[in-house]
Amino acid sequence: MNARGLTVRPLRAQEHDWLEQQLRRLWGSTQIVSRGHVHDAARLPALVVEAGGELAGVATFEVRDGECEIVTIDAFRQGEGIGSALLEAIVGQAAREQCRRVWLITTNDNLPALRFYQRRGLRLVAVHAGVVEESRRVKPSIPLVGEYGIPIRDELELELVLGPSARRPS
Repeated sequence: MNARGLTVRPLRAQEHDWLEQQLRRLWGSTQIVSRGHVHDAARLPALVVEAGGELAGVATFEVRDGECEIVTIDAFRQGEGIGSALLEAIVGQAAREQCRRVWLITTNDNLPALRFYQRRGLRLVAVHAGVVEESRRVKPSIPLVGEYGIPIRDELELELVLGPSARRPS
């Protein structure tokens, strides 16, 4: 438990149906497309945050080729440190698995995510212009227009380089 009364732990076997329901509710599907790769997020390792006896957030991730990709991260309540706790736990897991970096994809409309990740030390390292159209071929439910009325066109790649001198999220 951290100072805010949050506990981060791995998803329990009996919670897989819950995870699938949350992914469908929040993402429209368990399928998540990033950089042309289709993830079934319901089958990935997941961490949850407990706050006050209830599940307050969830994140899925995949460790592959010495890197850790955050596939989904969702705090069910904002401003309580839930997203930060999930991010910190994933970074810790990636460091224990000796990953070179933690990275993720978000879309160009997701301004709150860009703010959140950059404030916690992740850097914007690539703009994959126009690739969301390709992702829609795999997952047609990806909206044409996102937050703030911004057309969803591009994938933005953010990363946190791990190592002895790497900055950890705060």
